[in-house]
Amino acid sequence: MDYEYLAKLLKVLSDKNRLEIVDLLSCGPLCACDILEHFEFSQPTLSHHMKQLKQSGIVTSWKEGTNVMYANNLEVIEQIVKLQNQIFVPHQNCVCKTNEEC
Repeated sequence: MDYEYLAKLLKVLSDKNRLEIVDLLSCGPLCACDILEHFEFSQPTLSHHMKQLKQSGIVTSWKEGTNVMYANNLEVIEQIVKLQNQIFVPHQNCVCKTNEEC
C-alpha cells in the first residue's frame, strides 16, 4: 500500500472546489470557460485549482483551437478507488490479518 501516494491525491481532492471540478468532468471533457460558469471565482483561481489537479495526475489537459480542454484521468481515479478499497474493505492482504490482530 502506497499511503504517501494516496494521501497526496486525497489532499488535492480535499478542496471542495476541486472535488466539484472532478465531478463536473465525470460527464466528459470541458473547456476552462465551461468549468468557470459553475463557480463564482475568477479565472486565476480556476487556474490554481486546475494546476493542482493536473500536477497530481487526476486531470489531463490539451489545447483544442483557442481553448484548453480538461478531462478526468480515469486511470488515476481508478487507482484512488482501488487504494481506498484496500483501506476500507476487508481483503486477504489486510494489515490487521498480516499482523494477526483480526
